[in-house]
Amino acid sequence: QLARIQTDSVVEMLRKLHPDLCFEIAVAMSTTGDKILDTALSKIGEKSLFTKELENALERNEVDLVVHSLKDLPTSLPPGFTIGAVCKRENPLDAVVFHPKNCGKTLSLLPEKSVIGTSSLRRAAQLKKKFPQLEFRDIRGNLNTRLKKLDEQEDFSAIILAAAGLKRMGWENRIGQLLSPEDCLYAVGQGALAVEIRAKDQEILNMVSALHDGETVLCCIAERAFMKHLEGGCSVPVAVNTTLKNGQLYLTGAVYSLDGSDSLKETMQTSVNYPQQSEDGPNDDVQHVGITAKNVSGQAQEAAENLGVELASLLLSKGAKHILSVARQLNDAC
Repeated sequence: QLARIQTDSVVEMLRKLHPDLCFEIAVAMSTTGDKILDTALSKIGEKSLFTKELENALERNEVDLVVHSLKDLPTSLPPGFTIGAVCKRENPLDAVVFHPKNCGKTLSLLPEKSVIGTSSLRRAAQLKKKFPQLEFRDIRGNLNTRLKKLDEQEDFSAIILAAAGLKRMGWENRIGQLLSPEDCLYAVGQGALAVEIRAKDQEILNMVSALHDGETVLCCIAERAFMKHLEGGCSVPVAVNTTLKNGQLYLTGAVYSLDGSDSLKETMQTSVNYPQQSEDGPNDDVQHVGITAKNVSGQAQEAAENLGVELASLLLSKGAKHILSVARQLNDAC
């Protein structure tokens, strides 16, 4: 349902820009990540959990564009594909949804040993450290399924979800607590929608480029470059917080051990105050961590990507590789 709502919202924007074109939404497809619900995401070990089947349809020309949650897209796309648009970001923060009996509470007010559901190693690692009195357990399924498990069973006192998904579903009233970046840094690309297309399909690229939100593009390029340089993924806890203010891009990045006891966190900034070059040139369709943004300054994109790489390098120099490799080994062994 959420995937359909997200696709509909992108198609609606395109219809307004191109009222003369007909947009047909293909029959919804299930992906590996949708089908394997009895295993933690971090254990499945497939990088393109929510994208592979959709990319196959793109490659076969069965569809011309695919709408994803950007956080589901790997930092390296298969050859022949690109992210042709990154839409304006919804609130990227994580949210706590409480069991009806805990309505009005916050995580800190829950009784000791209360069980919190999350499918994310990133969320669990940060929240275990902050709320050691709580227990964290894996919960899988789409938003509807997870909320049903929360409401109809007594297994969980609360679950953690992305605020963006709840808002898009019209379930904002279920948010009992928004987790600030001090409580929980968010996932790379969280809250942003991406439109994936065939890289050489110039006509489609030109069409979807209008959907790019410049600020979101720069923030997400920095985050994806950070993740890529760390060689992170859903099998290790990597988290970010990004802001753009007065031409300065600020990126906070962190890595965690599985229990949150060991962590590294740093913030860096760079200027992205570069004018957009008006003339077409050979670098027009350059990808930055899988994103082609023709209408955003190339210099600004480069600065954002360099920021992510430099922040990752700083954390690696301080021992991030060890934290991540231990987390990966422990996760594989569990």
